[in-house]
Amino acid sequence: MQLTKQEIEHVAKLARLELSEEEMNKYGEQLSAVLSYIDQLQEVDTSGVEPTAQVTGLENVWRDDVVDSWDNNERNNALELCPELEDGQMKVKRILE
Repeated sequence: MQLTKQEIEHVAKLARLELSEEEMNKYGEQLSAVLSYIDQLQEVDTSGVEPTAQVTGLENVWRDDVVDSWDNNERNNALELCPELEDGQMKVKRILE
């Protein structure tokens, strides 16, 4: 599948790449080759193959959430280690922008 110059420019713009004319030609040829290979894969008969998302047999391991309550002594010890408190709670820097 041979890509047009406009398609290559469009892909570069989507990827926020500033490509020279030489790079456009080089990467355009490479991308066209990859897409041609994918076209070959489309010709393979997969009608008898079940869709898979995981082929290694790995499974997620889940554990139950367990809430451990602290007594007041443990809570106070933890708060004493905190560099800054506000209204009896640990104050941390804002992490969202």
